[in-house]
Amino acid sequence: MSTGVLYGVGLGPGDPELLTVRAARLIGEADVIAYHCARHGRSIARSVAEPYLREGQLEEKLVYPVTTETTNHPGGYEGAIAEFYELSAKRLAEHLDAGRGVVVLCEGDPFFYGSYMYMHERLADRYEAHVVPGVTSVSAASAVLGRPLVQRDEVLTLLPGTLPAPELARRLADTESAAVLKLGRTFGSVRDALAESGRLDEAFYVERATWQAQRVEPFAEVDPETVPYFSLAVVPSPAYASRKSGEPGPEESARARESGGEVTVVGLGPAGPEWLTPEAEQALAEAEHLVGYGPYLAKVPQRAGQRRHASGNRVEAERAVEALELAAGGARVAVVSSGDPGVFAMASAVLEQAEQPAWAGVSVRVLPGLTAAQAAASRVGAPLGHDYCVLSLSDRLKPWEVIERRLDAAGAADLVVAIYNPASRSRTTQLGIARDVLLRHRAPDTPVVIARDVGGPEESVRVDTLGGFDPATVDMRCLLIVGSSRTRVREQPGGTPVVWTPRSYA
Repeated sequence: MSTGVLYGVGLGPGDPELLTVRAARLIGEADVIAYHCARHGRSIARSVAEPYLREGQLEEKLVYPVTTETTNHPGGYEGAIAEFYELSAKRLAEHLDAGRGVVVLCEGDPFFYGSYMYMHERLADRYEAHVVPGVTSVSAASAVLGRPLVQRDEVLTLLPGTLPAPELARRLADTESAAVLKLGRTFGSVRDALAESGRLDEAFYVERATWQAQRVEPFAEVDPETVPYFSLAVVPSPAYASRKSGEPGPEESARARESGGEVTVVGLGPAGPEWLTPEAEQALAEAEHLVGYGPYLAKVPQRAGQRRHASGNRVEAERAVEALELAAGGARVAVVSSGDPGVFAMASAVLEQAEQPAWAGVSVRVLPGLTAAQAAASRVGAPLGHDYCVLSLSDRLKPWEVIERRLDAAGAADLVVAIYNPASRSRTTQLGIARDVLLRHRAPDTPVVIARDVGGPEESVRVDTLGGFDPATVDMRCLLIVGSSRTRVREQPGGTPVVWTPRSYA
């Protein structure tokens, strides 16, 4: 006898009329209808599907042993729930082995924070299994609000309210639109996060979207004592909100205002807050918008009302334009850079774009930061104690022929060389070539400092030689300092190496 087929069927947000045609058909055809419920035995999923049930169907109540209360299970809450899922999957497997078709009902969409997914991961490798998508609570909330979630290039972020409030605030500030689910007892921390990120006045509270008892209010006006689990926060499309309120959106503001705000390009230093200058810290605190590469923005503490605009590592020009557009609308904007913004970083990218006539009314200032070469040098002594040059081995913005010619000139001039961007996943051969170029002018025992993640949790600094170090051990997070003919190494008490370059050629 062949086994039955398993279906995870999404029921949508609560209105039985929002089931798909396929979901309704499968529910009516199933031999077994399974659904999760609490100990009281009532099931929201079953109540939504009830119009499509038929007489004679077997029903499997999958009763949670705990919901939010404590448990005396030896594995705690997680152990109790894991055991429940295993036993539930075993019960469904018995029906499938008997050749019965099983439909597991799931509110919303089965794979969107849905309870069905735990059955699927335990059964889909043994039985034929299909998932029928459903309308999510987020889509339903947008519909009852009458406001789009996102438009054009806007980004929507979906968040569980169970995240810590500081993490929620950071992510809310990083996005244009958002939905925060799993409210209930998390309502207070979600409200704090919305306020901290400056999004509270934009947010709406939606409870039981599409149910007869649905409730929609501005989030700031909701009484926390009245909030159930089946509710969410929605921060809809800011572009739509701007047009509805009559306020100009970002593009309109940039065109409408002749004189803009200011862009400050800020150097964060190579690692944590102890490397940040007081001047840079003040500029970050005063900014209304922060623009930068995502991991660098994550290093900046979240401040109430401050908006973040994160982007990838290879869109410097686009990032600069975004900052200038915001400033043209009158905003105070900080563009963040790791290290010093003027050393292979965002200062030149912003200034290049600021030459365009469109940004004539925007002023740009640059605040220095401790650059990686200085940080690495300090860990071993003073290898940059005499004349030195700084080179990047990345050939993304300049041809390799230019890099090699400059390396050769630096070697011939007997300069100490600080090498940025020495290698990456796609650039694995350039560092070996660079070493060979410098060996034309330097002895093989020339000291080389290889510093990785200086100031960070994975910091490592070692001293090797130009002829002896292995380029394969170097990655993008490393910086190299290659000594001149005068650079020296000695051991301090305890065996720690000190590297320095004398200030004199005597």
